[in-house]
Amino acid sequence: MIIFISIAAVLLLFGFWFLNRPMFGKAPSGERLKRIQQSPQYKDGKFQNFHFTPTLTEGYSMPGLLYQQLFGSFPNRKPNREIPSDKTDLKNLNPNENILVWFGHSSYFLQVDGKKFLIDPVFSGNASPIPGSVKAFPGSNDYQADDFPDIDYLLISHDHYDHLDYKTILELKPKVKTIICGLGVGSHFEHWGFDPAIIIEKDWHETEVLTDTLTIHTTPARHFSGRGLVRNNTLWLSFVLEAKSLKLFLGGDSGYDTHFAEIGKKYGPFDLALIENGQYNLAWEAIHLLPEQFGKAAAELKAKRVFPVHSGKFTLAQHPWDEPLDKVTEYHKTDGYGYSLITPTIGEKVFLDDSNQEFREWWK
Repeated sequence: MIIFISIAAVLLLFGFWFLNRPMFGKAPSGERLKRIQQSPQYKDGKFQNFHFTPTLTEGYSMPGLLYQQLFGSFPNRKPNREIPSDKTDLKNLNPNENILVWFGHSSYFLQVDGKKFLIDPVFSGNASPIPGSVKAFPGSNDYQADDFPDIDYLLISHDHYDHLDYKTILELKPKVKTIICGLGVGSHFEHWGFDPAIIIEKDWHETEVLTDTLTIHTTPARHFSGRGLVRNNTLWLSFVLEAKSLKLFLGGDSGYDTHFAEIGKKYGPFDLALIENGQYNLAWEAIHLLPEQFGKAAAELKAKRVFPVHSGKFTLAQHPWDEPLDKVTEYHKTDGYGYSLITPTIGEKVFLDDSNQEFREWWK
């Protein structure tokens, strides 16, 4: 009995120490929490989606999923070769070019109207607080903080580890001029030593005028948040970026719901929409888009060109690593929604003003 109690005490102490490491960030408190409590999205002590969003789809159970994960067979979850990539010189871009450069999963760089944006950067090589787990595919992690110029605006869609990476954020810290994120996420950044004056926290349906030609709107997503044991104490969102001659939808993680049509009606049409497509499962379809829903979401957003993201770098689900791009490409050939699908390689320059730019199916 004494041995059992001693082991339990050691495990509890280790758990307490581990969960209090800086990488987990800090829960909102004080004036930040008071503001959160005024949000229409905050109910019963947590942020909630506008429609009921179950943790698991009806008919699935956590023990069943765990058994499947431990004893099921899931071939081709990781590529058997290096992911192809280009290395664009981000520090010496033509300031007159409007471009996008993708870094795998949901991380990408934008230069629009001369301003530089970085969205959900994860360059540490893994998307988990546990070292050595959820590792980036070989060839997919060639970009590091040193490759970047100063960042005018760092956008964070939500605080999950595959979108907000502690190591990456610390390395980028000297380069970041302004942070725009959901309510509560700023608490992590302050805990990590960022100046509160550069942090802009937004609710859904809010607008921030950045320059004479650039405006950003924070829009809904259907997802969840949390870095420790507590879920939904910070807000998840998507962004609409309006520029002089461009309009972009920058989607974070989201299951399908009415918000795509609402955003399209209010802000569309979009020259380019980035929509998640990957790390899905029927068991959690309420919080991640399925490939067969992708085209409908794109059409409801009124997007002219669409870029499927949230794949190509990490394995977070049970499907084959290349299935998301295979499926969305096949659906696009027959769905009749009329948008153009773009599939750049990691590091390839996407010219936002060139609607005729062509891309190869690099995953094949």
